[in-house]
Amino acid sequence: MKLKTKLTLGVGLLFVLIVLLSVIGSFYINKLKSDTEKILIANYNSLEFSQNMLLALDKMKTDSAVAIKDFKKNNLLQERNLTEFGEKEATQNLNLHFNSYINDPSPEKEKMIREDLVKIMSLNMKGIERKSDIAIITAENATFWIACLGTICFLIAITLVFNLPQTIAEPISQLTFSIRQIANKNYNERVHFRGSEEFNDLANSFNIMAEKLQEYESSTLSEQLMDKKRIETLVNNMHDAVIGLDENHFIYMINDEALKITNLNKDEIIGKTVHEVAVNNDLIRELLKNINHPQKDPIKIVTDNKENYFEQDVIPINITKTGEKEKKYIGKVILLRNITPFKELDFAKTNFIATISHELKTPISAIKMGVQLLENQKFGELNDQQKELLKSINEDGQRLLDITGELLNLSQVETGNIRLNIESCAPKKMVQTAVKNVEKLAEQKNISIQTQFLTDEKDFVMADFDKTVWVMNNFLSNAIKHSFQDEKILILVEKELSGIKFSITDTGKGIDEKYQRQIFDRYFQVPGEHQNGTGLGLAISKNFIEKQNGEIGVKSSLNQGSTFYFVLPLA
Repeated sequence: MKLKTKLTLGVGLLFVLIVLLSVIGSFYINKLKSDTEKILIANYNSLEFSQNMLLALDKMKTDSAVAIKDFKKNNLLQERNLTEFGEKEATQNLNLHFNSYINDPSPEKEKMIREDLVKIMSLNMKGIERKSDIAIITAENATFWIACLGTICFLIAITLVFNLPQTIAEPISQLTFSIRQIANKNYNERVHFRGSEEFNDLANSFNIMAEKLQEYESSTLSEQLMDKKRIETLVNNMHDAVIGLDENHFIYMINDEALKITNLNKDEIIGKTVHEVAVNNDLIRELLKNINHPQKDPIKIVTDNKENYFEQDVIPINITKTGEKEKKYIGKVILLRNITPFKELDFAKTNFIATISHELKTPISAIKMGVQLLENQKFGELNDQQKELLKSINEDGQRLLDITGELLNLSQVETGNIRLNIESCAPKKMVQTAVKNVEKLAEQKNISIQTQFLTDEKDFVMADFDKTVWVMNNFLSNAIKHSFQDEKILILVEKELSGIKFSITDTGKGIDEKYQRQIFDRYFQVPGEHQNGTGLGLAISKNFIEKQNGEIGVKSSLNQGSTFYFVLPLA
């Protein structure tokens, strides 16, 4: 609990109790005053009036007119001051006996008047006694509550007097001792307070200061220079280009590899902003353009009359200062990883795949032709086992031919040697060609292919007809493969702002959302599927469409089918 809260609660409670004590004291004093006034006003006045009437009754024998006047005056006042039970009846009897006495005076009637007055006086005396008892009880209650609240106030005050100074003085004393230790260069000193949050915060701030002082004390300038030299040597011996920027984009570090590929002079650029350097350097300008979103494709840089390939990566630098908890951004590092050896291996692999695929395509085609000749009845009848064997050979040959075709397409994609014949094409004709190519495959599973065109006859797209039909064939083949028997596949062609959208929707089991980002990656196949392909078809499709300035994608949910689509620009 905070010290401020403790003080507020202690002093506040004491203040509230003192106010309550004052209110209770005032209440009981006013109540005693009221009880006393009631005795004085009600009962004492009745006694006085009765006494005056007795005196007037005694004077009636000597001066009857004045005495009667005084008696009536006091009797009238008594009638207005009836406060006790039975006093009204006694006063009424007094009036009757007095009026009878005036008309016919007699000792008996005088005696009755005196008895009435005595009774009134007796009733008021008893009232005085009763009200006096009430006042005594009120005084006792006042004494009790005032004593209780006074005792509580005293205990709280005693608690504050004994605890509060120690609560404040002890941490200050400990902090003073620790400060003296720090002043004597004992930087290992730490303080740990228990209790209020203010002193805990003070202790944390003091400990952070001590840690920083200890850190600065333990490091010397020569050690810092040596560490700096060691890091610079390490960075300069890296085969990757490294450029360090501070939080304001000033260049504070650049290694020899980065100087080599950028043709810059270290002394001329250190301390300048990367924007200033980019004005006269194309490579730095390109790196700066992608500083917030580094491009995925490798950057080709020609150095020493040789093509080199680099992957750009931008690494933000965040540090946590000594004694602090939050990280602080202090700059970033531009890293260019030299992937030239891997690129050369990739080129070699691509050329190898292209060569092997090309070489395999001819003998595979010859095998298929031989199979077709054997199936011809002119060369003799075949038994059922031989026919089944030829069918299996034909299917495997077709699969090998498809694989070599995909590998050849992939090699073209990777080498950038895709030959595109971009022209104005009719979407309807492309769809009809693709559907015709897969008709027999669809018939095997009794799957119907339906087409729907939401475009105008005059809407054409700029595309390579053959490559686009190949992509559509790939989508349709996959749709047929993953659809159930006797289902249907829908081809939807519709016009959008960005172009014409081609969508192929199947009724298969769909693709889990976590795999949809990888579906167009090379060699990727959804786990658990019956994998009888290469995993290259969708990757090649993606490259074919994107090379035509189009867009490709998929929408799918488990057990709800899949929709593969691509968008091509309008002609």
